[in-house]
Amino acid sequence: MKPSDTSSSVTDPSVLDAPVLHVDLDAFFASVEILDDPSLRGRPVAVGGAGERGVIASASYEARRFGVRSAMPSVVALRQCPQLVILPGRFDRYEEYSRRFHAIVNDLTPIYEPLGLDEVFADLTSLARLDVRPLAAAAELRQRIGDELGILSGVGLGPNKLFAKLASKRSKPTVRDGVLVPGPGVVYVDPATRERWLNELPVRALWGVGPATAERLERLGLSSVRELATVDEATLRSHFGPAMAASLSAMARGEDARAVSPHRVNKSIGHEETFATSLVGYDDVLVQIRRHAGVVARALRDSSQVAHTISVVIRFDDLHAVRRSQTLSFGVDDEGAIAGVAEALAESVPLNAAVRLAGVSASSLRAREGSQVQLAFDLSSAPETLSVEAASRAAQANRAALRDAIDDLRQRFGRSVIAQGSDLTSAEVHVERQRGSHAFGPSTEGSSDTQ
Repeated sequence: MKPSDTSSSVTDPSVLDAPVLHVDLDAFFASVEILDDPSLRGRPVAVGGAGERGVIASASYEARRFGVRSAMPSVVALRQCPQLVILPGRFDRYEEYSRRFHAIVNDLTPIYEPLGLDEVFADLTSLARLDVRPLAAAAELRQRIGDELGILSGVGLGPNKLFAKLASKRSKPTVRDGVLVPGPGVVYVDPATRERWLNELPVRALWGVGPATAERLERLGLSSVRELATVDEATLRSHFGPAMAASLSAMARGEDARAVSPHRVNKSIGHEETFATSLVGYDDVLVQIRRHAGVVARALRDSSQVAHTISVVIRFDDLHAVRRSQTLSFGVDDEGAIAGVAEALAESVPLNAAVRLAGVSASSLRAREGSQVQLAFDLSSAPETLSVEAASRAAQANRAALRDAIDDLRQRFGRSVIAQGSDLTSAEVHVERQRGSHAFGPSTEGSSDTQ
């Protein structure tokens, strides 16, 4: 495979020249849907919520020709492309493809760091002793992904994570004036290219610079990386704080000390939902809070973690959001324990308007092993006087055997083999997972889907 025209005459670098690889699957969710339904091939396809409050999560290149892109409101996408096919997300299927993707990367090197389901950083340093050439290895990796998964990808090679990710973006196809222009597939960033990019890139291209940070930088007259590099770190510190200032200053010089971490752990786990019809009153809101608590609890146990902080978010129709958090002295991964805290937090929020979104999240996570809670708690002694934290501790301790038994049965025979009362619907046992049956807003008015 030919290297990109953004590469210099150095077409066969050593691993020491390009120790970090970044690979990103193209239009991942939409690609999986098209693979599963070949009749969609050649049509504009997106994964997202089709209702008025839905958003696009992934768009095929056919859809991108019409200007459809991720994070776009679905109503806008449909105006730009009336023939757009919008499909709900199927995370079980995407996770299956992601596991296969990671296995292919693992064959190249076990030192890789997943970012979500469809991106991976890999450290190639250990391959130097095997005389592996990074461009050849990247081309072979991309070929295997295409052959075995049927999904195109872009691969970037560089001295650090910053440039490897920038390179993978340059490696992909682009849409220009409604015409799809193929990408090179693999891009290596040599020293000359690095300097050129630092002189050309906008600040929005830097890792960690989102729209809000970019807007603040632009208000300071800093719209390009070249301009940012002229500002000393002390000046940035007064506007962004020490950590962000240090990161901005280093990246403006092309420096990125972050290592590829093969064992990244969750910092938080959450589940929230945008409702097709806004909710009025605590009764309806608390039903959703309890459901979200169950999803978060199952996700915690799947990752063998417990949480010490539980948070809720309530967003109203005017888009104003209120957040509440409670930090516990013990770890929780039980539905009842999390729900008890989350409900109390939700009840502390005045419901002065209809509720558009509600969510529950868990943070301050620790490994489940070694994070023991009190194994006995007497609920018979005036349980109505128990504090929220004490009741949560009781639920966490007293239901441990039941939790483990249910989790074991579901792991062996499927998630719908057994249910608690909260998992029952009129038609079936429905065990919703983290980012469940629909993660991108409601599909139709009159129903609510997972956000």
